[in-house]
Amino acid sequence: MNEQLSAQATVTRHFSVTAEDVFDAWLNTAMIGRFMFGPEVRDEKIVSLTTDPKVGGAFSFVVLRNEEEIDHTGEYLEINRPLRLAFTWAVRKDTDDHSEIVVDIVPNATGAELTLTQKMPADWEHFVGSAETSWTKMLNALDKIL
Repeated sequence: MNEQLSAQATVTRHFSVTAEDVFDAWLNTAMIGRFMFGPEVRDEKIVSLTTDPKVGGAFSFVVLRNEEEIDHTGEYLEINRPLRLAFTWAVRKDTDDHSEIVVDIVPNATGAELTLTQKMPADWEHFVGSAETSWTKMLNALDKIL
């Protein structure tokens, strides 16, 4: 992880399915289009979702929100199925300014516990609460789907 990304948002969620099921949802564009983006999550339309799920591979999640096309981009830094997924996260217009996301999944007797950590530049500190709210909403949507 980048040491210059000192602001941090963290959310945790228990899932009643296997760690593999939870992990796989993060790399499946059909699932991403249901729990991260689209009308099931917020008022927006999915334009395209593309992913190359390998270390060094890129993704692009384009949505139309408030009449503005927004392209969420990133690169996979670590893929360790089913325990850890790490990637950069940016909006294409701000590609010089990015955060890093780590998704840790711990299997347990009743399913799996997911902890998501988003490390952001220090000047994004004001965004931490909003990021935690957004990720919580997405994880709640994922739980309903799974």
